[in-house]
Amino acid sequence: MKTEMCKALSFTVEARDPGCLARAGRLCLPHGEVETPIFMPVGTQASVKAVTREDLYAVGAQIILSNAYHLYLRPGTDVIERAGGLHEFMRWERPLLTDSGGFQVFSLTGLTKVTSDGVTFQSHIDGSRHVMTPEKATDVQIAIGADIMMCFDECTKYPCTPEAAAKSLLRTAQWAVRCKDRWMERGGDRQALFGIVQGSVYKDLRIESAERTQAIGFPGYAIGGVSVGEAKDEMLEVVESTAPILPEDAPRYLMGVGPPEDMLHGIEYGVDMFDCVMPTRNARNGSLFTSQGRVNIKNRQYVDDFGPLDPACACPVCLTYSRAYLSHLYRAGEILALRLNTLHNLFFMLQLAATAREAIVVGRFREFKRVFLEAYSARAVPDA
Repeated sequence: MKTEMCKALSFTVEARDPGCLARAGRLCLPHGEVETPIFMPVGTQASVKAVTREDLYAVGAQIILSNAYHLYLRPGTDVIERAGGLHEFMRWERPLLTDSGGFQVFSLTGLTKVTSDGVTFQSHIDGSRHVMTPEKATDVQIAIGADIMMCFDECTKYPCTPEAAAKSLLRTAQWAVRCKDRWMERGGDRQALFGIVQGSVYKDLRIESAERTQAIGFPGYAIGGVSVGEAKDEMLEVVESTAPILPEDAPRYLMGVGPPEDMLHGIEYGVDMFDCVMPTRNARNGSLFTSQGRVNIKNRQYVDDFGPLDPACACPVCLTYSRAYLSHLYRAGEILALRLNTLHNLFFMLQLAATAREAIVVGRFREFKRVFLEAYSARAVPDA
């Protein structure tokens, strides 16, 4: 399926870096345009933790992600439909993407039963039992009303055998057909549906999954099942072997990958879209991204450091507050610490994607990546 066949989405590659596979694109959706590469803040339950809609606008968020599994369980799609869809419910005027919830369902170890028809699972909220089929996952996302929705897939656990990964790959492809059929039946011109590539860490299976998913045909494609416990080099190899073989005329989305260095690596191999909870989760734990590497604001050395968090950053936090103040807020348990830290980390990721785009346009992405990583790796701080 060519992207122009989906009225809800058009995608144009506006520039390619001559030194690698990085590309700058423009994604047109019902609720606005998105310039790629793009980082998508995660608002799992129709809220990006600790920040408001106005905060997200201020830091330049063009599109955010919510999760169909969580919204299906609470507040329920009936409530969201009565509100006029998720955009109206949360008063968000820009594009939205919803994950189908496949990852969340399959992460409920011991609470799920998987068959060829779908998944029976137990709610993590109240223990109630539910059945999620590809058709129902599609219906839920149609009711939510996001600009982009994802196929219901089987997210392969790590580690797994090649045999288990192959079985999961086949089931994901079969479910993708059912998701697409339901999407088309319900009016596929109002929302875009992305197919998802699985295959664990096995290159041959990733290639097979990519070929099967492209044969079905979608307006966009995602690489799923990464950053689920595999080694960093295994994850990078998956990206390198999968992203370049996805269609040139469609957006490519790397699901759940968010460290700055990993996002840049994905961009180098032609990925357009990224999301991850790590920047906001780390912010709430006091781990902050800067141009000179990560800063753990909990460390004693920042108690009387009156300089900005990152002198090279133009976010509202760095332009206004000192490291000493941010340290004080965090140590005192003030709620404001969570908001300011989150604002900074989101701005950092969004600005990094925007600057990478600028570097692609002028044909200097690999040099930009090299300089950034040299400075960023100067201060090694473990993930919070």
